[in-house]
Amino acid sequence: MRIVMTGASGFIGSHLTRAFESKGWRVVRLGRDEFGLSDEAFSAGIEGADVVINLAGATIAARWTEEYKKTIASSRIGTTEKLVRALKQLGKKPRLFVSTSAIGIYKTKGVHTEEDTDYATDFLGKLAVEWERTAITANDAGIRTVIFRFGVVLGADGGALAKMLTPFRMGLGGMIGDGNQPFSWVHIEDLVRAYFAVMAGDRYEGIYNLTAPNPTTNKGLTEALGAALHKTTFVRVPAFVLRLQLGEAAKLLLEGQTVLPKRLLESGFTFTFTDIKEAIGDLVKPAD
Repeated sequence: MRIVMTGASGFIGSHLTRAFESKGWRVVRLGRDEFGLSDEAFSAGIEGADVVINLAGATIAARWTEEYKKTIASSRIGTTEKLVRALKQLGKKPRLFVSTSAIGIYKTKGVHTEEDTDYATDFLGKLAVEWERTAITANDAGIRTVIFRFGVVLGADGGALAKMLTPFRMGLGGMIGDGNQPFSWVHIEDLVRAYFAVMAGDRYEGIYNLTAPNPTTNKGLTEALGAALHKTTFVRVPAFVLRLQLGEAAKLLLEGQTVLPKRLLESGFTFTFTDIKEAIGDLVKPAD
């Protein structure tokens, strides 16, 4: 199988690449240099792909200046526009296009499934709506299209969890704010398995929440980390400190969404890790 992937060098892309290559599949990586090519040359690089996976996007874990917001948006919407435009130009279309979105599309109140369409109207909410609207147009070319709305992806070697481990190992970890903010998450192994599932089964199409079926809270995550590392978690990070450091981006840590993977479960997908303590215990060991 020939898989073309954007964002292949990132945390999630690296895990997917290793999993695909272990099957003997070829992964073609599209990076910044390729996106600088003309549409015609760019399309030529995708020709012959069986599956195209879009993971491109600048990190949102940074202070959101107005200039950086433009970078966040263009790295998602602009790259997706170019990618979809190229897909439509291909003589032989891939059989599947898998693009990315995020649960930040949902409001912070309530419990959300894919059926909810009353989306958040803040920066991330509007960004996700436009991102998805751009990606789904690949359907117009007859390409089966799947969009995964990621929760917080947990892995010991990258993402949010990796950044949290050092202070927690030092006994300096603790709740953020009051700890009651929702935390919808997915273990990296389940994420990889979800990609294999949609690649293998033609019944998968449209938008899916990629989150474990049992969301928790920041308090639940903190307790799971403390238990796994055998460390106390008395230290708290006040909300105002994060706002001073991160500005508007502090909402990533101070707010959250409660999201359920209704469509994945209805499609027959089963999660290996459904409990936050089990997931953290698998990823984090005291001696790590």
